[in-house]
Amino acid sequence: MNWKTDSELIPLSWFKEMRISSPVVFNSEKNTWDVYKYEDVKKIFADHEHYSSKGTESAMEPINSSILRQDPPKHRQLRMLVSQAFTPRAIESLAPKIESIAQQLCDQAEVTGEMDALLDYASPLPIIVIVEMLGIPSVDRDRFKEWSDSLVGNDGERYFQCQKEMSDYFSDIMNRRRLDPQDDLISNLVHAKVEGEQLSDLEIIGFCILLLVAGNETTTNLITSALLCLDSDREARKSLIEEPSMIPQAIEEVLRYCSPVQTMIRIVKKTTVLRGQTLSPGQMVNLWIGSANHDGEHFDTPEKFDIHRNPNPHLAFGHGIHFCLGSQLARLESKIAIQTLLSRFPDYARDRTHTLERLDSWMMFGVNRLPLVLTK
Repeated sequence: MNWKTDSELIPLSWFKEMRISSPVVFNSEKNTWDVYKYEDVKKIFADHEHYSSKGTESAMEPINSSILRQDPPKHRQLRMLVSQAFTPRAIESLAPKIESIAQQLCDQAEVTGEMDALLDYASPLPIIVIVEMLGIPSVDRDRFKEWSDSLVGNDGERYFQCQKEMSDYFSDIMNRRRLDPQDDLISNLVHAKVEGEQLSDLEIIGFCILLLVAGNETTTNLITSALLCLDSDREARKSLIEEPSMIPQAIEEVLRYCSPVQTMIRIVKKTTVLRGQTLSPGQMVNLWIGSANHDGEHFDTPEKFDIHRNPNPHLAFGHGIHFCLGSQLARLESKIAIQTLLSRFPDYARDRTHTLERLDSWMMFGVNRLPLVLTK
């Protein structure tokens, strides 16, 4: 791939070095462990006896009340409820709406002959879908995008502040939905019961925040990374134009190669030994998904972007009970977005007068802008 250097966008050389020399390494300053190999990352994802998904921040932070940060049995209860909105039938029913959004965004870009693939296409598409699922006024889309970016950014103060802002925002909507239910996800959540108990306000807010981030940031960066990869690999692009049925398989390779979520966190619950290292209760563990998905012990020629890769057991959506609830929606949105843009602008090209820059986020991978020149 000629659009990056490892050190600037995806630190593939660093990941490889760490997998070889220090696959499990302790950061004494932060009291955290970093885990780089596929086998170890996958194992920890599934080990709920020794590792907890609960965060290190205040228990009152809404994101800590979401299914992302819950262990069994609470996790099972919450997931059982919210998964009703993500059944295969429910997701597939969104396809016409997603196609309409993609076409409208391409119509707008066609007028000028150019677009920023991030700002004008990959970002608004999933935001519009999530906003409609939740039942949020369309005029608030820009606020949602700003909140979403802050939640995955590196500004800790803004991270906590935007959760407070979102808590106030969703509390107001929840109160209105209790009095006047609508055909939307928030109405369903405020009236639903899990094993006879209603969800707390904090749990509902936490899920709304999680859905916003997971449903927006992951898909946005997946779409932009796909367009970036296909700009460099013209043979792959030609294959997908000629045979659109291959797009889902190509998206799986984008998920592996440019994993939108680069790392996930676990907290050690019980003393355990991993590759000769003793991990103690309370210590944080960074699971480097981006490294695991380039582990040569599990992927042949991992440094190569290969849309024909099969099998492709990447960990981009996690593993085990915390496997991403919205993975099917992300895949559907990305498939439609890529297929629509390739059909409308098969000869699109990245504007190479613009220097690519990575998002200011330690946990997400993506670029902060992707200007394209469009030709039919």
